Amino acid sequence: MEWYELLIGFLLGVVEGMTEFAPVSSTGHMILVDDLWLNSSSFLGQEVANTFKIVIQLGSILAVIVVFQSRFKELLNPKELLAIRNSGPTNKLNVLHILIGLLPAAVLGLMFEDYIDTHLFSIKTVLIGLVIGAFFMIAADLSGVKRQTTATLDEISYKQALGVGLIQCFSLWPGFSRSGSTISGGVLLGMSHRAAADFTFIMAVPIMFGASALSLYSKWEYFTMATLPVFVVGFISAFLFALLSIKFFLKLINKVKLTPFAIYRIALAAAIYFLYF
Repeated sequence: MEWYELLIGFLLGVVEGMTEFAPVSSTGHMILVDDLWLNSSSFLGQEVANTFKIVIQLGSILAVIVVFQSRFKELLNPKELLAIRNSGPTNKLNVLHILIGLLPAAVLGLMFEDYIDTHLFSIKTVLIGLVIGAFFMIAADLSGVKRQTTATLDEISYKQALGVGLIQCFSLWPGFSRSGSTISGGVLLGMSHRAAADFTFIMAVPIMFGASALSLYSKWEYFTMATLPVFVVGFISAFLFALLSIKFFLKLINKVKLTPFAIYRIALAAAIYFLYF
């Protein structure tokens, strides 16, 4: 393993960690940075390179668990789980909200995983996702503020969780952004920007873990021990930079909303298009 290959793994981890929880599409940024400049497929192979972009999200997952550790302890508390089983759904945020929210995208992701890997991991599809997702975010800012009824996580309803889960399906298109789609969807369904962001980050843990595990399983035949150091370096850098970006973004989102991120997405897509096409 050459040093520059480890450097590429580190840099892609930085891109993942810095962009995973901002509504700008981490996968889209990794595809742009990798395909235009770093070219990890030259030493990993295309299949492993695509899987790398998914698996290093586990570093970002760990960062979410660290930041929201008290909430996860509460969600997984045996007493809370037993109360849901015996008494049925409660108004307080619980694991049923998470399951309802992640189910639609999980089902579609399983159905179309091979198609997405084969046909949608390209620069052009990312640019399309960046622009369409940006306009969706602007629409959420313009109309969602007028209908906000849900200020905190514990006020989120099961109907809102399902609505966010359905809207999250758009994020299967690289460049659209999972956090961009779910935060925008939450705002359109009456959540505050902060409540939508908190729900997005917590819901990210099972769905990102599942996507990483599925990609590893389906592409296992392409891996060798020589690729392991790149994955380890990418995982560590993704975790460290995600830890910083989550805390920063949660302080920022209620102040600036989604539109500045949308403008950045449109400007980035336009710059890439005119420079390379």
